[in-house]
Amino acid sequence: MDTPVREPSMLAAVVPMITLVVLIGGALALFGLAALDGPVQVALVLSCAVAALVVLRNGHRWEELQASGQRALSSVTSAIFILLAVGALIGAWNMSGTISTLVYYGLLVLAPGWYYAASALICGIVAMSIGSSWTTAGTIGVGLVGIATLLGVSPAITAGAVISGAYLGDKLSPLSEPTVLTAQMVEVDLYAHIRRQAWTSVQAFVIAFVLFLGLGLWFGPDRVPTVGEDVELARLGEIFWINPVNLLPLLLLVVLSVRTAPASLALLAAALFAGVLGTFTQPGVVAAFVDRPGLDPVRTGVIAVWDAVATGFTMNSGLADVDRLLSRGGMASMLLTLWIIIGAVTFGTILEEFGLISRLVVPMVAAAKSTGRLFLTVFVCAFGLNVVAGDQYIALVLPARVFRVEFARRGLAPTNLSRLAADSGTVTSPLVPWNSCGAFMAAVLGVPTLAYLPFCFFNIASPVLSVGYGITGFRIEKAAPAPEQTG
Repeated sequence: MDTPVREPSMLAAVVPMITLVVLIGGALALFGLAALDGPVQVALVLSCAVAALVVLRNGHRWEELQASGQRALSSVTSAIFILLAVGALIGAWNMSGTISTLVYYGLLVLAPGWYYAASALICGIVAMSIGSSWTTAGTIGVGLVGIATLLGVSPAITAGAVISGAYLGDKLSPLSEPTVLTAQMVEVDLYAHIRRQAWTSVQAFVIAFVLFLGLGLWFGPDRVPTVGEDVELARLGEIFWINPVNLLPLLLLVVLSVRTAPASLALLAAALFAGVLGTFTQPGVVAAFVDRPGLDPVRTGVIAVWDAVATGFTMNSGLADVDRLLSRGGMASMLLTLWIIIGAVTFGTILEEFGLISRLVVPMVAAAKSTGRLFLTVFVCAFGLNVVAGDQYIALVLPARVFRVEFARRGLAPTNLSRLAADSGTVTSPLVPWNSCGAFMAAVLGVPTLAYLPFCFFNIASPVLSVGYGITGFRIEKAAPAPEQTG
């Protein structure tokens, strides 16, 4: 009774890809950047349905597809809880004055001429310390984009600087989960992998830093802010009690991250601590947010923290830029992002587990005759997986698994592949709007992916340098060929 399972044909592998490209392209053409508010998610779900039909036609059972979908969801469980925790943290930190304090001090010390470069450098240092690009962007990055809005510089360029710095630190930190995973998948020593990554990462960041500095010096002095900085600072000082005490939640998050506490738990702890702290340090703000006269302070504080964590903090200061900065956050604000991640990862898992991606990749490996073409093929594969699979971990794991034997057969040291996989998979993930990383960055920074993409100089330069090394032979390490692994 069972239909025999067939190997996927090239046509079967291509049909879901074409469906994805057509539907997402159509969504962007019809709705513009608003496509990420629902139309792209629908496109991903429909693409999953087409991929499922192809798999069923090849003889697989519906129960196998269901199991694949369950594995897809389990693979992003940690990302889901991190997203919800970041939403909670943004809401609580806005209410507690943590974000306002970061913005207040930032407006005092950060000048427009070097603001973009300083943002990239700050995020690079923080991310290298805690090993997480997501945590860095969701905390320091939120504050820096907020300062940009009030300072009169570009939030999109600032978001590009934040992401550039966050991914530099993420790549070079031994605490980074993608960095550890890449080393494990390619079977190289973690610190050897980090040292080889520095060959491209440091140069790429220097390029990015110079470009950010140039943009700041070129455009910064001639900016015309909509509201004077003195007015903004005075208004923030009137609404919130601006004091270093407000930065204790940030200190707690750094301590927990350095001590390698799970990211979601560290973020939730910092959010709840900020909420409780805010009920004591910002009683006027908390009372205005709850807006229930007659309630005792304890009930008011509990309601305020609960609301800020669940649906975000809102305020009406009379200054549109200040209100836009602080009226954000909450777990509910992450639901659209979760929708897009679930659709993208489910689509990618179906393609991977039922052999559709391998059907496309294997001919690419065979066609890559030179080292340069092999490096370019790895990049195309990793970046393509970020596009079609929607998750950086698939974009890391699959190329490492597929190309490891080929690198060994050609006498190329595995550190070449680990560096190339990280430069191609990890770094390019925030450049795709429906990728889990791109969706996360857009959600927490409040800047659409396609708006900040041109300014992610580090994320663009890293794979270009890595592929360039393969083409030129620069910094390519050799190893004894292993022809016995070709089978």
